[in-house]
Amino acid sequence: MYWTLELASYLSDAPWPATKDELIDYAIRTGAPLEVVENLQAIEDEGEIYDSIEEIWADYPTDDDFLWNEDEY
Repeated sequence: MYWTLELASYLSDAPWPATKDELIDYAIRTGAPLEVVENLQAIEDEGEIYDSIEEIWADYPTDDDFLWNEDEY
């Protein structure tokens, strides 16, 4: 399983919180690439509910990862 920003972006508008099956269904309905569906299927799941992409891909960049001062813009 591998994630990239491009692949993860297909789940940015997903209906969070969601289960693994709901995310797979969403990815298929929205026409996400096959890699997104395969990555979701590879998750070992025990009926967990995910609140965001960060719970699926721990390295997903957040606003804290970028070094700019919002007050300057």
